[in-house]
Amino acid sequence: MDFMTDHHVQKYLKDGYVVLEGLLTPQECDGLKQRMAEIVEGMDIPEHCRITFSTDQEEQLKSQGSADYFMTSGDKIRFFFEKGVFDEKGEFLVPKERSVNKVGHALHAYEPLFKKVTHSSKVQGLAKKLGLAHPVIVQSMYIFKQPGIGGEVTPHQDATFLYTEPLGRVMGLWIALEDATVDNGCLWFMPGSQDIGVSRRMVRTPKGTYPMTDFVGQEKEYDDDKFVPVEVKKGGVVLIHGEAVHRSAENKSENSRHVYTFHIMESQDTKWSPDNWLQPTEELPFPPLYAK
Repeated sequence: MDFMTDHHVQKYLKDGYVVLEGLLTPQECDGLKQRMAEIVEGMDIPEHCRITFSTDQEEQLKSQGSADYFMTSGDKIRFFFEKGVFDEKGEFLVPKERSVNKVGHALHAYEPLFKKVTHSSKVQGLAKKLGLAHPVIVQSMYIFKQPGIGGEVTPHQDATFLYTEPLGRVMGLWIALEDATVDNGCLWFMPGSQDIGVSRRMVRTPKGTYPMTDFVGQEKEYDDDKFVPVEVKKGGVVLIHGEAVHRSAENKSENSRHVYTFHIMESQDTKWSPDNWLQPTEELPFPPLYAK
């Protein structure tokens, strides 16, 4: 039996997302978590890298767009922190391993365990099931959703940041390395929202200007009652259409919500916007999914 069934495909096309249980074994999840713990333990944090990460628009422009560290992270492994984890001198106020919001954006290229998962036969199989001819991997992230301080992610569409012409060519794979529940900040989706269009984009500003990115357009106002929680068991994956509106709440629980997530794009007959913050580089062109 295929890992992804026709029923899964129909749900994805109808709702803009679908949950597939059992992409990874518990042991595989623990292996990724252990490797990330080693990466965080060994991280070197220059003073200028002690920036906080937020999805609030003004904060995002200040802390991401204005920071060359973020703009040049597409082909590197870099660290982005929760709010309030540093004091005025840039020293940790919490244990180092509890300080990180996410690590991105090229784990799929440079970390063997993450690369293996990204190119696994199950992932390749679901891409083929969806009819993707030449998918490429554009970015990857490890998201911690730290207990007690893991911040809210406001309603958004991934295509705001990863825009293509035509639209509908980007899909996120969101792999739960721990149970994702309402209590620890699971994803919430607005079913069918992949058909409403993209009203806001984050774009690069002209070279030499500050900040380095800006938003064009406005995020729509969404009815909170239309969002449904999507809990995922450890090892499960959520496939996310690039235009599906989704969010997650703060993690006020005592449990983290570790996730490995990456985005793929159907590259055949697709133009990746030159205005996107993320661009392929000579060092790391977008690697094909159907390769090891």
